[in-house]
Amino acid sequence: MTLRFMGIDPATDGDECPTAWVDEETADIVMQGWLADEATTAECLATGKIPETEAVVRIPARMVPIIRKACDAAEAAELRRAAG
Repeated sequence: MTLRFMGIDPATDGDECPTAWVDEETADIVMQGWLADEATTAECLATGKIPETEAVVRIPARMVPIIRKACDAAEAAELRRAAG
């Protein structure tokens, strides 16, 4: 696995902040975020279960440009993968 760093929360204090990466091999976007509170998780559960291998996280809106950058990088990685 080769993770390419995309960015960190611009309001970071340098510790435990939401971050985005792209896995260059799979083109997956990897996100670190704040674990959602019980009320948010309960609301998400209204649309379906959350498997034990998954989690609900919050990513601040100020990270939208970083997420867009990650999406573009993931799309490019997927095109490279598909091309062989």
